[in-house]
Amino acid sequence: MYQLISEQSIYQYFGDDDPEMTREMIQIILDTNIKDLKELEVFYGENDYVTIKKRCHKAKPSMSYIGALKTRKLLEEIEANLENSEELNQTLQLQLDVIISELNKFLTTIN
Repeated sequence: MYQLISEQSIYQYFGDDDPEMTREMIQIILDTNIKDLKELEVFYGENDYVTIKKRCHKAKPSMSYIGALKTRKLLEEIEANLENSEELNQTLQLQLDVIISELNKFLTTIN
């Protein structure tokens, strides 16, 4: 059903007994971690690898919570090779667009 996120992982981490809390947690991930990652291009332009590393590192647990394990692995690859990771960031940005779409779709299915 979903390409990058996992409904099962979301319910595993947040439970399926409190839809409002799950909705809030997904919204926080969208508003913080994913927003931070969508801004990485700016930091690549400034060669600010410290900020890139911090944002990637901070977002990794959230990717696990939503079951986006491919994206988490990509964040680890970026962290491991910061100076040569601009191409990986392009892939990351495409994945983030899919994740945003999928999370928004998932939010509409929570009762």
